[in-house]
Amino acid sequence: MKKKEAVVMGQTFEARTKGDIVFDIFNHALMIIICLIIFYPLYYVVLASLTDPKIVNTGKLLFYPENLYLEGYAKALEFPSLTTGYVNTVKYTVMSVIVSLLATVPAAYTLSRHDLPGRKTLMFLFTFTMFFSGGIIPMFLTIRAVGIYNTSWALVLPAAVSVYNLIVCRSFFESSIPVELLEASRIDGSSDFGFFFRIALPLSSTIIAVMALFYATSMWNTFFNALMFLQDDSKMPLQVVLRNLVLSNQLSAGSSGAELAERQKVIDQLKYVIITMSALPLIMIYPFVQRYFVAGVTIGAVKG
Repeated sequence: MKKKEAVVMGQTFEARTKGDIVFDIFNHALMIIICLIIFYPLYYVVLASLTDPKIVNTGKLLFYPENLYLEGYAKALEFPSLTTGYVNTVKYTVMSVIVSLLATVPAAYTLSRHDLPGRKTLMFLFTFTMFFSGGIIPMFLTIRAVGIYNTSWALVLPAAVSVYNLIVCRSFFESSIPVELLEASRIDGSSDFGFFFRIALPLSSTIIAVMALFYATSMWNTFFNALMFLQDDSKMPLQVVLRNLVLSNQLSAGSSGAELAERQKVIDQLKYVIITMSALPLIMIYPFVQRYFVAGVTIGAVKG
């Protein structure tokens, strides 16, 4: 069906047909439904962390905090290691982002250069580690051997380079930094290091923001490595502290019926409180880096 054309002030515009209007209405309605499906579970967790567990356990839909109940938050805020866990996690996350960017971005740029000798072999060795690894025991023995057990570096260094992030970053350099730009800089007398620091890096702010987001999210959620490589409670990150919080509030024998019922209510609410407290900082930061995330992943996925 040919679309009608309208002329306004000498310019030609395609007139919207009924089919276009129906499609837009359907498309917007579908997007709204999908957004609600994604948003409501997050909203429900926050509401459940503020609502009496008796109401939450009935399984009814919540749209506002019914019968406000804050004992879970009170119990969490009384936990002595909570502040320390937040501080440790922020410290580990900042260290991880800095170290990972210093390791990933230069390596990705180097692997994107087609004149690099042994480029395919190096890329194969990196990719091989995505499917095969030494295992937990060799990793633990290595951490002990290099003397970083029970230190911040035990969490930061093993996670310094993610091969997936390396591949995405390399693809970005291949698709976004043309070879002609490098050749032009050489004509002007620029060295390889000069080109990387003066031209490639300033043009790569998008993928750097994406890498920072990926590494920060990974380190913020770290749990298993902390249990393996850290010993002192004062060095544990937030996720381990929240797990200890749940374990410390388990039901104990010898309590009266009323005490057991109240303790069970607190335990039920703590599950939602912990999810909210651990995810809220990332949820607050994500909107500010979302545009870099979308653009960087899209550009970095153009070539393999």
